[in-house]
Order: sequence, then structure tokens, then C-alpha cells
Amino acid sequence: MSFWDHLDALRKVLFNIIILTALIAGGMFAAMPWIFDNIIMAPCSPSFVTYSFFDRIAGELGFDGLSTGDSFKVNIVSIQLTSQFFIHMSAAFWGSLVIAFPFIIYMIWKFVSPGLYENERKGATRAFFFGNIMFYLGATVGYFLIFPLSVRFLASYQLSTSIEPIVSLDSYMDTFFMMLLAMGAVFELPLFAYLLGKAGLMHRAFFSTYRRHAIVGLLLLAAIITPTSDPFTLFLTFTPIYALWELSSRLVPADKPDDETASAPQTVS
Repeated sequence: MSFWDHLDALRKVLFNIIILTALIAGGMFAAMPWIFDNIIMAPCSPSFVTYSFFDRIAGELGFDGLSTGDSFKVNIVSIQLTSQFFIHMSAAFWGSLVIAFPFIIYMIWKFVSPGLYENERKGATRAFFFGNIMFYLGATVGYFLIFPLSVRFLASYQLSTSIEPIVSLDSYMDTFFMMLLAMGAVFELPLFAYLLGKAGLMHRAFFSTYRRHAIVGLLLLAAIITPTSDPFTLFLTFTPIYALWELSSRLVPADKPDDETASAPQTVS
């Protein structure tokens, strides 16, 4: 193919991506009122599945749990005149990107794959599927674990009893998207470690050497994500993040022996 043929093929790929994203965004826009009531705003309700499940488990283990009851309520208000309309538009757009992401990557992959060697295509295919699964798994953990625990603590935190906690719609949505996308990116850590291992830049000794440092650092990260004094909640947040560290250590190659060069046969001149 000539340069112009490649350019024309790229134009078709980009056109298909735009059409696909626009169609999904249109469906998301139409369904957004239902999505808001049943998915996005669900962590504001004390009957959210995460709160009920953790309270039951914490009660069996002897902890206080999240203590969610009728007193827990998140008041969401729309301060600016155009907030609800632009939130409606932006939520439909970002939701369509999340849903269409695997298909977008697949179309781009179909465009670039003819220029790769067979072994490169196999490695990229495995990384594509693994990366997508880990991203959606991270977003799921963010929705069912990280975000509701953060909302439960921050929305009920009061600096003074004279201050009534009211959350703006823009602040709530910014935190919602940030938590889900951040956890999706964090769950790409095993893939990142795998790629560094394939490039010879990371070996298993790194994880063995810095495991104790990682435990302390990940505990601090879990405490920042869910700033609560409840050890049960801290443990629930820390566990999946530390599991990613251990999974990453299994995906990198074993260390090369330090005396590999010394044990090599010597040529006597």
C-alpha cells in the first residue's frame, strides 16, 4: 500500500470510531436519567449493596462496620444553572468511551497489525485482552468498594456541627469519574510490570527487595483513599491493591544469576 492508501485506511478507521462512539453516546444520553437514579446515585443510599454487605461481614467479625442507617444521607444539589445539562452530556460521552474502548482498540489494532511480526501480534493480542479485563475489573472495584467508602466517610464528615454537609453535583461527578478511572489505571499495574519484564527492565528481585516498603506505602495509599479510622474498611481497601503487587511479581521473569558472566567458559589465549 502507498502512503495515501494507508492514510485513506486510517481515515476510515477514525470515521468508524467516531460513528461508534456517537451511537453509544446517543443511547447513553437517552438512558442517562435511569443510569443516574440506579447506578451513579446509588452509593448515596444507605441501602447500597456495599454498605449492607460490609455491615453484615463486620458484624460477624466483631467490628463496628460502616454503621449505615437512616441517618446516612448525601444531599446532592445543582448550584450552577447549566450544571445538570452539561453533566448529562459529559456523562453520556465518557460512558460511551468506556463502553466503546475495547472496540476502539480493536479497530486500531486491525489497522496496525499487518505491519507487525507474528510474535509481536501474539504478544499484543494477549496484552490487549488482559489490559481490558484489568481495566474493567479496576473500575468495578472502584465503584463497589473505593467510591462508596469514600462517599460514606467524606459526606458524613463535619468540621463543625453548625456546618450542614451539602455536596454539589459537579463535585460528586468529578469524584465519581476520578475514582473509577484511577482504579482502572491502577489495575493496569500487572500489565505494566509484564511489559517491563519482557523488555528486561524489571525482575522478580525488585518485588522481593521492596515488599516491606510496598506494604507500608500501599497502606498509606489505602488510608488516603478511604480516610477512616475503621481498620476493617482500611483492610478491605488495602487487600485488592496489595493483590495487584503480588500478581505483578508473578508476571515478571525470574532474576538472572549474578555470576552468570563469571560462570561462562573462559577462553585461554
